Amino acid sequence: MKSRKPNRLRGYDYSKNGYYFVTICTQNLVEWFGKVENDQMALNEYGRIVSECWHDLPNHYRNIKLDESVIMPNHVHGVVIIDNVGNGLKPFPTKYHGLSEIIRGFKTFSSRRINYKITNNRCFHWQKSFYDHVIRNENELAFIREYILNNPKKWDLDTENMYVWAGLKPAHTP
Repeated sequence: MKSRKPNRLRGYDYSKNGYYFVTICTQNLVEWFGKVENDQMALNEYGRIVSECWHDLPNHYRNIKLDESVIMPNHVHGVVIIDNVGNGLKPFPTKYHGLSEIIRGFKTFSSRRINYKITNNRCFHWQKSFYDHVIRNENELAFIREYILNNPKKWDLDTENMYVWAGLKPAHTP
C-alpha cells in the first residue's frame, strides 16, 4: 500500500495564533459549486451553501476570524486567523480549536446541508484532508490575498480545473 505524504508541518501546533491559508477540494474535483463566467465566480445553490457555512465558522469556533476567501467550482481558498487571546469581558472558552478541527467542522456542516438538498442518487463529498500554508509575514499575506481575489480570473490556468487543462468538458456535474 502506498503511504500518504504528511499534510501538516511536523511538530507545529495548528491551534497557535496565526494566519493560515487553506485549500479544500471536492472529491475527484467535481465542479459542484457553480461556474466561472466573465472572470467571476457564479455560485449555484451548493456554492451558496458552502459560502454560508464558511462565513458562519466564527460562530462555531470563537477563536477564529476569516480573511479573504473564494469559492471556486470545485474548491475553496481561504485565510483563517486563529486568535486565542479572548475579547475583554467575555473570555473565549479555555479549549481552543486547531485548524484541522475547524476545517473538519466546515466540511461536516457544508456536506450535510448539500446532501440534504440533493434530489438525485448522487452524494456530495469533500476530498480527504486539505492543503494548508502557515502565513509567516505581511508579504506572504498580501500575495495570498491577491491570489485568492484573482483566482476566478485565472480559472483557465488553475491546476484544480482538470477539465480545462486536459482539453475536456466536465464529464459530470451535479
